Amino acid sequence: MPIPRWSPSSEITRQERVLLKRLDRTRKLFAFLRQHRLELFDDGFQTELASMYRATGAGKVPVPPALIAMVVLLQAYLGVSDAEAVELCVVDLRWQMVLGCLGAEEPPLSQGAIVDFRARLIAHDMDRRLLERTVELAKRTREFDWRKLPKQLHVAIDSKPLEGAGRVEDTFNLLGHAARKIVTCVAAMLERTVEDLAREIDLPILLGTSVKQALDVQWSDPAHKDAALQDLVAQLDRLERWLGEHLTRQMTRPPLREAVQTLRQLRAQDLEPDPPTGKTRIREGTAPDRRVSVEDADMRHGRKSKTKLFNGFKEHIAMDLDTDLILAGVVLPANRPEEEAIPTLEKDLAHAGVAIGSLYIDRGYIRSPLVERVLADGGQVLCRPYVARNGNLFAKSEFRINLRRGTITCPAGQTQRARLGSVVQFDPATCDRCSLRDRCTDAARGHGRTVSIAPDEPLQQRLQKQAATPLGRFRLRTRSAVEHRLAHVARCQGRRARYRGSRKNVFDLRRTAAVLNLETIQRVADQADLRRAA
Repeated sequence: MPIPRWSPSSEITRQERVLLKRLDRTRKLFAFLRQHRLELFDDGFQTELASMYRATGAGKVPVPPALIAMVVLLQAYLGVSDAEAVELCVVDLRWQMVLGCLGAEEPPLSQGAIVDFRARLIAHDMDRRLLERTVELAKRTREFDWRKLPKQLHVAIDSKPLEGAGRVEDTFNLLGHAARKIVTCVAAMLERTVEDLAREIDLPILLGTSVKQALDVQWSDPAHKDAALQDLVAQLDRLERWLGEHLTRQMTRPPLREAVQTLRQLRAQDLEPDPPTGKTRIREGTAPDRRVSVEDADMRHGRKSKTKLFNGFKEHIAMDLDTDLILAGVVLPANRPEEEAIPTLEKDLAHAGVAIGSLYIDRGYIRSPLVERVLADGGQVLCRPYVARNGNLFAKSEFRINLRRGTITCPAGQTQRARLGSVVQFDPATCDRCSLRDRCTDAARGHGRTVSIAPDEPLQQRLQKQAATPLGRFRLRTRSAVEHRLAHVARCQGRRARYRGSRKNVFDLRRTAAVLNLETIQRVADQADLRRAA
């Protein structure tokens, strides 16, 4: 059967007028969505949503995709689960008004319909279109007066941490958890219990209430802890041998393959041979791309600052500073550098037809190729420059760097050749007899002063000149708007991920950004109404 369209009435009933009046002060977005639902989900966008489904004529009576999309937005607005969203369609008059089902005694959709719709949005990258639709709606709202805005936008990019939803465990618990997942998977395949399999394979770690309870040692004693590790490794070896003897073919196929690969990954990253003893020990230091959770393969260690750590992801957004609208968003593992988010953000901006006139970023993004492209197209890049500090000695800023001639001159007048991306070594003999040596370097005699020339030194000099003027500092401060927007994302979405895995959290970020954009449109429209009434 064909995919149905969502076609709620455009006329406002008496009961809806009463509800709209009560929503004049709190939860105003319900009223806005009721009044603009057909503009947001017009025929063209409903056709795009319907393209995610096959009209085969088989299966249950389908729910209009636009209706489910509205439920997904309301779900993000209130921060409720799939199950609660279904119930609110029946017990909350605000939801019923927006969905066009006032008085309904049964929900218009099931929990499974939301799960399936979310999967389809992700598979077809339609969550990006949902975000783009809010920007398109803003363009059609006269209060924004889009024609007066510059053709090339002032785009700001920034990120914030997102705590992962997966459980973070130490090495012992990670390995035990991974072993349990393998045995649980095998038990389901063979229709046996986990306990029976654990006894057959001789895995006592799976017979206790926890891995550490089953090992039962004095954990503060290094010798006891080492003995427990050898015991754990021996049991994991027995598990791998048993799998190789009994389930060789199944180990190369899902779902067992993924569980086995997880255990091997965790062993490789957290354990290493101890050459003096020939035993296994916990790796010294942290593996470069260490996996921290069995349940979420994408979570990683990250840093908010030099001292504050977190585990999970980083959310990156690009917003238009003139309208406060979020244009794109992406989620990456927490250990990935900021510049790796730029290609996806740039692709989404290009898909939406956004041309960047000014790019406001922090230093984490400064080495991305987008910076060079914006400058090459005649745009501006605004970013706080790196500040070279050298204690009480001469700073780099006190050296004269001539990029055209490729030279650098020290405060005493000594000149050396300078290349981008190099470290300039001043003549040791000249530095030894220089009267300014004590103010320039604390290196030992026979060693001259060194100065690093950045690969992007021309850009850094341009940024330093910007920051040296009142106008430049004022423009740099306007980037704080994107930090406020990220705070709004955290308020709406929460500081902990709703889903496991990067891609599902990209969906949640885009959905949250769409809700915030709709709130921005509603706020601007209300302010315009107040001005007209004054």
